[in-house]
Amino acid sequence: MTIVSDLGDETILAQAAQGDGDAFGALYERYVSRIYNYIYYRTGNAYDAEDLTARVFYRAMRHIGNYRDRGLPFSAWLYRIAHNLVANWHRDNSRRKEVPLEEGMHGRFTSGHPEHDLLQLEEQERLMRVIHRLTPERQQLLILKFVEHMSNADIGQIMGRSEGAVKSLYHRTLLALRDEYEHLALEGLSEHLESLDEVGNTNS
Repeated sequence: MTIVSDLGDETILAQAAQGDGDAFGALYERYVSRIYNYIYYRTGNAYDAEDLTARVFYRAMRHIGNYRDRGLPFSAWLYRIAHNLVANWHRDNSRRKEVPLEEGMHGRFTSGHPEHDLLQLEEQERLMRVIHRLTPERQQLLILKFVEHMSNADIGQIMGRSEGAVKSLYHRTLLALRDEYEHLALEGLSEHLESLDEVGNTNS
């Protein structure tokens, strides 16, 4: 017997569209981690990421019979569903939440030098704050590029852009990321100097 999970997306999709629960389950197992990671980095907490991931696959299951391959991979369809749900989530919450850094950063640095590790952690935290200052579109691009490790062509399919447009957006995003990072670093330095000045005045 052919195991469903060993089949290609097209074959499994055809079976799922006919109401085969095992086929849809295979698609779920194949993509659930990737969709969850994408949503987690866009929402910033595990609870909402789990809830929205479940909604993505529930919506996909309801409409799987209407899915048509128009040159886009099935994963692009899932990411678009996820993108729309995350956009609605942000509108409902009327704010952006940052990724809880303690979940993703602690334990990553093991140089054996606490001072060096602390500096690296501070740099990572600053970078995450900068990323969440970007527009949702640019956040989406960075997540697909650096978390999902997708090519520009695949990102273009998901975002509805040409490969050239993705390259251009990526270049502009990196420039914006650099400028925001430098600005935040200067803000942090200014705050640090102010705190030192306050300490000096107190001790004088």
